[in-house]
Amino acid sequence: MSVSVAQNAVRRAISGPMRARLGPWVPLCVLVALVLGVGATDQSFLSPRSLRTLAAGTAVLLLLATGQTIAIISGRIDLSTAALASLATVLLAVWMPRAGLAAVLAVVALCALAGATQGLVHWAAQLPSFVITIGGLFLFSGLSLIASGARGIGVPDAQNVVAGLSGSEFTLGLPNSLLFALAALLGAAFVLHLTAPGRWIRAMGVSERAAIMVGIRTPVMMVTIFALTGLFAGLAGLVLMADFSAGRPNLANTLLLPSIAAVVVGGTAITGGSGGLTRTLVGALIVQVLRIGINVVGLPPEYNQILYGVVVILAVALTIDRSKLVVVK
Repeated sequence: MSVSVAQNAVRRAISGPMRARLGPWVPLCVLVALVLGVGATDQSFLSPRSLRTLAAGTAVLLLLATGQTIAIISGRIDLSTAALASLATVLLAVWMPRAGLAAVLAVVALCALAGATQGLVHWAAQLPSFVITIGGLFLFSGLSLIASGARGIGVPDAQNVVAGLSGSEFTLGLPNSLLFALAALLGAAFVLHLTAPGRWIRAMGVSERAAIMVGIRTPVMMVTIFALTGLFAGLAGLVLMADFSAGRPNLANTLLLPSIAAVVVGGTAITGGSGGLTRTLVGALIVQVLRIGINVVGLPPEYNQILYGVVVILAVALTIDRSKLVVVK
């Protein structure tokens, strides 16, 4: 057997049944190894208090990653979610003292509408999703600066109607922010895995041309997908407001790359069609442990960005479906 034939056999074995069996377990094993490794470096990391802090810090990241997972499974990406979440905190800070719960509902609805508008432009202009959402990133960032006057806007505790979602509030020993994020993730998982629109989203990620041929209304689904990413950005803004009692034009901006990393590290293929929200939960925990681990081992926080870059490249290399790529460019 020649070397090339052997290499092809190994590649088929890895990408076939073996990969299908091992794929879902690899991120979980990585998570366990990271927790044990950081815990060995600093034993206080494994204390209940530290683990609750870890869980609370994962909530916003998980909400953004949940919306991002839906986009990526469809073969798309939304680079505007973090900026939209920041804008949500600013709008909440401006409106909530006067309108209370109505402001919360209005902001979440506006975020969903903003996402749907991006989906509509994506379909109508026939431009790649990353181009449209980069434009959205700058648009939402600019609107945040205008609405806030380029400053943070505090909200008194008595007027913060979402304070109960804070990571410092607990139910059954778990942070309310994490419980809220898990409930949202379960809702998204129900839609993605157990409903016809969810199957259509996955089918678009496998082959959009085939999806069109079998009658899936892809324009409607494009709008729906980005409406969902906008919705989850708005929910992330609610948790940020609960945690900080303030709106800031850049409050969530540093979470864009970690939210994408959480999706691909969890095992969802960046090429679309495969993956799931359970994997994203594991991926979000991995990213959060890495963020905390950097501080535990004494490295400056600037190394976070380097680490995310390396992790994303490795995760994409391991999960990408090369059968969909005729040419890599």
